[in-house]
Amino acid sequence: MPPQPLARSVLALDVGRRRIGLAGCDPLGITVTPLGALARGKFPADLERLKPLVVQRRVQALVVGLPLDRDGRPTEQAAHCRRYGERIARSLELPLAWVNEHASTWAAGEQRGLHGDRSGALDSAAAALLLEQWLAEGPEAVLLYCEPVQPATPNDGKKANVDPS
Repeated sequence: MPPQPLARSVLALDVGRRRIGLAGCDPLGITVTPLGALARGKFPADLERLKPLVVQRRVQALVVGLPLDRDGRPTEQAAHCRRYGERIARSLELPLAWVNEHASTWAAGEQRGLHGDRSGALDSAAAALLLEQWLAEGPEAVLLYCEPVQPATPNDGKKANVDPS
């Protein structure tokens, strides 16, 4: 069994098409709190709404749920969650960990009596379960490699010298 992840302030995201459920933990990794869900918009708008929360909570890592099927294989939604999670982690320059979220929404609904909720409370309760699972089982969050942006080089309007051979 892998060691538990390092204790620190972490933000968990349960990424959906309409909302992102959010949950956070204290810097010691003891208390997990569901936070207000984020109504999805375009990525830049989502990022701008997440930045103040990351600063306020002094977030040092992200946990994103990956919806795998019963056999542990990625679903179509998992591909979306992976792209979105990687994009958020790179944009915020935070380490990222994945948690299998198979049935997390159903479990959150059962535990908190939230089946059928459309307010976002169910999404954030699912994010809290993901964070609790991650705190207990890991894996450790990893900083994704970010390609440095190369500045454009002016060519003074001249065509490149190309060898036709």
